[in-house]
Amino acid sequence: MISLFTSNARFLDKHHLMLPKLKRIRFQGSRKILDRLFAMKEVRIGTITITKDSLHRYFASFQLGSDEPFVKASPKTKAEIGIDLNIENFYADSNGEIVANPRYYRRQKRRLANAQRKLSRRIVRAKKEHRPLREAKNVEKQRLLVARLTAQVMQRRKDFLHRTSATLIKNHDLVAVEELRSKNLLKNHVLAMSIQDNGWRMFLSMLTYKAALYGKNFVTVDPRNTTQTCHACGHIMSGKEKLTLKDREWICPKCGIHHLRDVNAAKNILARAKAKLVSMH
Repeated sequence: MISLFTSNARFLDKHHLMLPKLKRIRFQGSRKILDRLFAMKEVRIGTITITKDSLHRYFASFQLGSDEPFVKASPKTKAEIGIDLNIENFYADSNGEIVANPRYYRRQKRRLANAQRKLSRRIVRAKKEHRPLREAKNVEKQRLLVARLTAQVMQRRKDFLHRTSATLIKNHDLVAVEELRSKNLLKNHVLAMSIQDNGWRMFLSMLTYKAALYGKNFVTVDPRNTTQTCHACGHIMSGKEKLTLKDREWICPKCGIHHLRDVNAAKNILARAKAKLVSMH
C-alpha cells in the first residue's frame, strides 16, 4: 500500500481515514481519484481541512504532494482559443461558438424565495412563542430545505464549470480570457444577479489550476476595448460610434467587416494573449 499519510493522518484504505481526535472514520470519495492515488508509489498529505456545511455534511479537503505527476500531461493540440465572458451567454469564443448560460440560480429563484419566506415566518412564530430556534423542529426542517435548494444551485453550477473548464484546457494548448473586473459591473443591480449566477471567478480559478495540471497555457489579458476594437483592422469604436450593451452586432466603419460583438471580443482577447506570451519569452 502507498504511504498516503502524514504524522497525524493516514488513509487506511479507499473507504476509511485515520484523523487526529476523530480517529477512524468512514468516507465517500471519487472512485476514479482514489484509484489513481492508490496506484501511485508515494503521496504526501499536507494540510487537512474538515468543514461542515449547512446540511450538516462533513467534508475533508487535502493538500497532496508527490514526486509523480497526479495526471498525465494532455497531448499538444496546437489549438488556441479566446474566451469572452458575457452577460448574454456564458461565453463566446474566437471560433464563433456560443456557450449558453445555464442560469441555475434563476431556475431555482422562485422556489428558493418561497422557501426563505416560509422559513422567516416560522422563525417569527417561534420567537413569539418563546421557543428556542434549535428546538423548533418546523424551523429546522424548513432551514434544511432552504439549505438543500441553495446547495443544489451551487453544485449544479460547479459541475457545469468543471466540465466546461476541463474541455477547454484538454482541447487547447492556449486558453485566453479577459481579466475579471466584475466588481464594477456588480454596482449595476440589473446585471448583478446574472454575474453572480455565472460563477466567473470560480471558472477562472478552475482554468488556472487545470492548465498547470495538464501542462497547458492559460493567459488573462486586459479587457480594455476588446469589445470596441475591430479584430481585422484595429479600428476602435469611440465617441458616437461607441457600442452599448444593446449592440450585439456591428459593422466596422473603416473596413466594413460585420461582427458578432462577443465573438469579435474573443478574437481580440486571443490576439492579446498571444502577444503577451511572446513578450514573456
